[in-house]
Parts: sequence; C-alpha cells; structure tokens
Amino acid sequence: MFAGSAPGRVNLIGEHIDYNGGMVLPAALSVGLKVELTPRSDDSVIIRADHYDDIAQRSLDEDATEHWSDPALGALRQARALGLITDGANLTIRSTIPEGSGLSSSAALIVAILKAARAASGSMINDTQIAVEARKVENDFMGVPCGIMDQMAVALAKPGTAMALNTKTLAHDIVELPQSHSVIVVHSGLTRRLTDGRYAERKIECDTAKAHFGTNDLCLIDPADIAGSSLKEPYRKRALHCANEHRRVLTAIEAIKSGDIAALGEAIRASHTSMRNDFEMSLPAIDALVHDAVELGADGARLTGGGFGGCIVAIVEKGRQTAWLKQLLTRHPGARFIGAI
Repeated sequence: MFAGSAPGRVNLIGEHIDYNGGMVLPAALSVGLKVELTPRSDDSVIIRADHYDDIAQRSLDEDATEHWSDPALGALRQARALGLITDGANLTIRSTIPEGSGLSSSAALIVAILKAARAASGSMINDTQIAVEARKVENDFMGVPCGIMDQMAVALAKPGTAMALNTKTLAHDIVELPQSHSVIVVHSGLTRRLTDGRYAERKIECDTAKAHFGTNDLCLIDPADIAGSSLKEPYRKRALHCANEHRRVLTAIEAIKSGDIAALGEAIRASHTSMRNDFEMSLPAIDALVHDAVELGADGARLTGGGFGGCIVAIVEKGRQTAWLKQLLTRHPGARFIGAI
C-alpha cells in the first residue's frame, strides 16, 4: 500500500485568470485528503471514499461518466500513461474537503493519487510535474477547461502560506500570510460542479476575447485598451475582469509583503465586485454573504473558486474573528464555517 496526500486550497484573489496568463494567489488549507493505493495485477479499479456509500468498480480503460469517481479514475489513467503504474489499483480516499465548495477537492484528489503512484514506482517526477499532469486529467479526461492554479497550489503549497504564482511561466514565490489577521473560509451553502457548463462557458467567452486581440495573455492587455475596443459584450466585460484582476493580484501580493491590510482588503472587495458585475459568476445569496461579511467587520471578502456557488474568503482581524463569525452565521444560517488560516 502506498500513500499520498494533498491539502484543499482557497484562492485569496485572482479568479478565472490562470488560463489567461495572469498572476494568482492561492493558499493551502488545513482541510485536505489522503489516499491509499494498492496496485492490482488486472485493469480493475476499486475506489472507496468516505463521502460516498457506494464502492466504485471501474475499468482502467473506461471514459469519464460524470460519476464521483471520475477524478480518481482519470488520475490512475494518467499514472499509467506516465509509467507510474502498469495495471489497475484499489484506492481508499479520506477527505475533509467539502464537495462543491470551490476548495479544489478534485485537484487535491488527483494530485494525491499521482503522488501515491509516484511512491509506488519510485519515480523522481517532481511536484511541479505532478501538477501539470493533474491538470491534464481535468482538461482532457474530465472535460473541465481549468488552468494550472489549483494543481500547483495543492501540489506545492503548505497550510499557512500563500503561493504567488505566475500561471504563464509557473514561476512562484511562497508568501507568509499576515500574523495580525486570519483568512476565514465560509461555505455559502450553495454547491456547484465545474462540469455543469457555466465554467466552460466563461472559458469560451475568454477565448473569444483572446482571439479578438490576437493573444493568449488576456490578463496582460491594458484595461484601457479593452474598454476602448470594439469587442462586443459580454466578451468585453470578461476581458476587463481578467486584465483588472491580474493587476489586483499584484497589488494584493505587495500589500501582504508590506503589511498593508487596508490595501489588501480593498483589492479583495474590488475582486468580488468584478466577479459579480464583469465576469457574472456570483449569485445573489453569495453577494449578500460577502456584503454582510464586510459590514460586520471583515477588511475584505469575496467569492472564491470557480463561481456559481461554493465558498467566500474573508480577511478578519484575529481578535475579532470569533464574534464576527457568530454574527455572520446568525444572519446566514445556511452558511457554515470551513476553516481559518
């Protein structure tokens, strides 16, 4: 039996720009998952997970079927393609990451399985390569057109730190989070699946904008050039979000390094406004949760993850976080606390 693990992640700022050439700032969480992998001598895949009652019995040659076990099966297929395993496997999955939370449970699962397969083979493949291969599983096997942020964050970051990641070059710096404030993650109570089509729709809209400007790096275009262009709606709004969000991430990174919580909070609040108005990936209930989080004392709050449900992230002074959280959950009884960094 071989083991692998990966944390969940929350993105502090930088949404939907990891496939548009931008900077992102994810942080690893204390919630995560562990897998145990036992190689088999046939092509059968037997998957047990503590979040599901049924035991998945699949073949290594099956395609994705929108079953909960698809990410695990895809990870094993990729492991075989890399020569990390030769046949099927038995998998046991234990997770503390809420499903549909936007905290990257699928990326963490795929990365953890690839790490377990690496241990089984004795391969020297590094964590960055693991992240790249994990992205291929989501893109090519599951049909989710995601960028590289989630996989890099869960493969390399450690709880308590953030990763300033250049998604174009994969260059990254580990950034220590402020000691005076907590990063608090609250689930809205609304779940979503990246395979429900809306994530892919936004990707297609961004691709249309990139084709208009003749670049793959939408985030690097001057926002003024986008605003003054002939690009039609909603593509212009999608492009504006990407270009401005990239610049907000740069501001947030410098704010964290200099201890400027006010500037960090302002960037995070502006990010949510952009996700609501320009990228149109929020929901009224989440907007209300974000609004109340700030009104009750958070320096900044925003939707985090792929959108259309999931979690918000808030920056709250450590001495105020208990009272703040109690008040927020009183106003929003369907929401629940996930964790804090």
